[in-house]
Amino acid sequence: MNAAAARRALLSAVAVGLLATGCAGAGESAPDRPRTASVTPTAPTPASAATLAGTLLVADFDADTVTFVDPARGPVGSVRVGTAPYGLAVGADGRAWVATAEGVAVVDTRTRTSLGRIPYETKADGPATMGEYRAGGMGIALSPDGSRVYVGVNVPDEKGVLEVIDTASRKVVDTVGVGRRPFDVDVSADGSEVYATGHDSYDVTAVRADTLRARRLEVAPYGTEGGLGSWLKPHYAAVRPADGKLLLPFEGERLAVLDPRTGRVTVEPMTANTHQHGTTLAPDGTLIVVGTGPIGGDDEEASLTIRKPDGSERVVPLDGAHEDVAVSRDSRTAYVTGGFTREGSWDGITVVDLESGTKRKVAAGVRPLGVAVLG
Repeated sequence: MNAAAARRALLSAVAVGLLATGCAGAGESAPDRPRTASVTPTAPTPASAATLAGTLLVADFDADTVTFVDPARGPVGSVRVGTAPYGLAVGADGRAWVATAEGVAVVDTRTRTSLGRIPYETKADGPATMGEYRAGGMGIALSPDGSRVYVGVNVPDEKGVLEVIDTASRKVVDTVGVGRRPFDVDVSADGSEVYATGHDSYDVTAVRADTLRARRLEVAPYGTEGGLGSWLKPHYAAVRPADGKLLLPFEGERLAVLDPRTGRVTVEPMTANTHQHGTTLAPDGTLIVVGTGPIGGDDEEASLTIRKPDGSERVVPLDGAHEDVAVSRDSRTAYVTGGFTREGSWDGITVVDLESGTKRKVAAGVRPLGVAVLG
């Protein structure tokens, strides 16, 4: 039995005993819980001290804020947005759209002020909570023209919902059913389709932007035998501009390349040999993937995979768990959040020079999860 097969067998055995869904039923040490923010938001930013280009914005998953981070100095301000912010998307107008447990918050990143929160059409039972399995928004993306926001809403123990927000009226205008626990939402380069990655249903739901017609596309390069307790499921995706295909990394071993037109999945080898989450494409076409750390006995520690368009890879070791990643506009620097949806998170970002592989840590919010580079 080879190492990958041995690990799959081990994970399947562990999964049988899991009752919770997600990356791992053992990932949360306590159930989702109400919690107040541990960050004191700053006052609105004076016009003379507007947010500088290159500042980072992170979602504070264990608080109710987003934090502005100078990559050299650390936090420079925060804004209250709602319980357990997860993903965020920033438009050309400087407005950030933040998926929280309570609704989509809107933040003016130039003045660091809240513009309110849009409640979901999808209702959850009970109060908004923290934690990996909480109800509410997860993946979020903007249409290329900035007219629509698409947010994947988790409904515990049920299929998820993609909610469509009109950015002019700031209202939910449509909803469509998608896969379970929509970790990530992406949009095609021309804006014609939206892709919701269903973590617990081993799929990507492709949704036509004009008609909301939805198609389920299975993505399960290891199979689906682990069920809800399996770790071997899709997490984050990136849409390759050259051909519109979706790139979904699995376990530092396999890159699933999904053609949304046909539903066909091809698999390419990867080399990091570790559980993987955050995924993004640099402007130069380099695929950047976060290795969160080991979930099996033969896994490697946390890392950052730097995969060139020709498929060649370089793996940079990281110190401790990490979750998501954003890349500078010059494709030289990656910013990797230490929030992590499971245990082991820390309150900072690792800044990685993509050419040399050198890295340093900077403080950043409270369990920072989603991250964006402000322009």
